[in-house]
Amino acid sequence: MQLKHIVLAALSSIAFAHLPAQAAGLTQYQAKAVSNYATTQYPLVMAHGFGLGFSRIGTQMLGLDYWYQILPDLARNGATVFAAEMSAVESTEVRGEQLLQQVDEVMALTGKEKVNLIGHSHGGPTIQYIEGVAPEKVASMTAVAGAMKGTKLADVMIESKFLDPIAEVVFGLLGKSIALIQSNPQLSVDYEGSMQSLSTTGIIAFNAKYGSAAIPKDCNSQGQKQTADGIYHYSWMGNQQITNPLDVIDTSIVALGTTLLKSKDHDGLVSLCSGRYGQVIRQDYKHNHFDEINHFFGIQGIFAQDPVAIYRQHANRLKLQGL
Repeated sequence: MQLKHIVLAALSSIAFAHLPAQAAGLTQYQAKAVSNYATTQYPLVMAHGFGLGFSRIGTQMLGLDYWYQILPDLARNGATVFAAEMSAVESTEVRGEQLLQQVDEVMALTGKEKVNLIGHSHGGPTIQYIEGVAPEKVASMTAVAGAMKGTKLADVMIESKFLDPIAEVVFGLLGKSIALIQSNPQLSVDYEGSMQSLSTTGIIAFNAKYGSAAIPKDCNSQGQKQTADGIYHYSWMGNQQITNPLDVIDTSIVALGTTLLKSKDHDGLVSLCSGRYGQVIRQDYKHNHFDEINHFFGIQGIFAQDPVAIYRQHANRLKLQGL
């Protein structure tokens, strides 16, 4: 623990002046529209996941987006789309409150009374928090490989006397680094809180407090598409692990996750059962956990579906639903 505090303090003193920075918080993606295919009634707000989660590092022209190439494509097809910026390593409740503030900002900027929320990985429970505390602000919620029932990886980390202290240092540094690079150093970092939120016991407690009829009771059923509060719910994910060995970062992380999970019913980090939410569109895309957001840098496996097109089609689905 002492080593972590020393390294974090040293890291906090680094200016990162060589990196282009964005304004802290919400990022709106703008482009000259070439069609109205993705023009939804309510704006799209995207919620990133855990660990490597960020909205954008750098500028729109020179930076790196978490939703790689996806949001500019949505904007070109008529969508009003924003990327939210939450703590990369934090509890679901803290991340949810950060997201809620940005939902309010989007509503103020656009003059719309609701938003369409899309969350990847830990972003799934994060958007679910909004339905729990402010359902009147949400038109639809979409979980992309959402950890709606947590992930066994969190249980493994918590229970391992060897892995847990190492992961605490690594993810503590990662969360702080991402916050600094995004020029948003006030974003908090809580590794223990994040692991508890994503653990089996933690997610049961969370769903008891903020749960939804969109979360199915078992692994073979679907949750309700439209719940009593009028919100529509959707989900999709891939069922592959290592999809392209040339994608070194992707392959390394997913290989580690696959080893720890000791099964194949997952996308490398999140199980298919956990990813089921509302209307399950598909769970057999030839994607792993990072392919689902078109990372790293759009490198895909052979015969993989285009992630950018999947989001564009989903925006059209919401449009046709009147959302």
